[in-house]
Amino acid sequence: MRRSLIALAALATGAFFACAPTRPLATVPYVDLERFMGDWYVQGHIPVGSEADAYNGVESYALEEGGRILTSYVFREGSFDGDLEVLEPVGFVRDTETNAEWGMRIIWPFKAQYLVAHLDEEYSETIIARARRDYAWIMTRQQVISDERFSELVARLVDMGYDAAEVRRLPQRWPDPEHPVTQAAGDLARFTRAQ
Repeated sequence: MRRSLIALAALATGAFFACAPTRPLATVPYVDLERFMGDWYVQGHIPVGSEADAYNGVESYALEEGGRILTSYVFREGSFDGDLEVLEPVGFVRDTETNAEWGMRIIWPFKAQYLVAHLDEEYSETIIARARRDYAWIMTRQQVISDERFSELVARLVDMGYDAAEVRRLPQRWPDPEHPVTQAAGDLARFTRAQ
């Protein structure tokens, strides 16, 4: 867990202190936040920290009344039987016209860039990216997707300026009875940290 926090701290601070200029990265025109909430299964990523060896990764979102987005990223480390890791950043919508650009607070007061760069009409698949093209997450509502669909989503990342060789496919195998997403079944009860 400590390794994850250190890596995420680097991600957050890097968003503010990067020296090299970055090319803009387009977001989707609009995100319906209420539809976007809930559970997303991470199918592939350019990972951060111990997430590099994640299995059964699930990112879950819940919208608070004040507009904050409570986030829970849970995965097993190293194998399908590995220990559960839980990360709980908080999202803040930066572009309220599109709702497609967030700041993700991992360690106060820094907020890492979080861009909704792809989202289909059914809200069944999304790609989260950053202008620096250093990290990315491919997520779907389905627990497991086909090789063909995964390749198509990686191709979208490549079109955004990412290197396909850096993308890791995150193994997903369900059911996983002890996983919090299974136990909570989409309920806000999973977001139990102190407010």
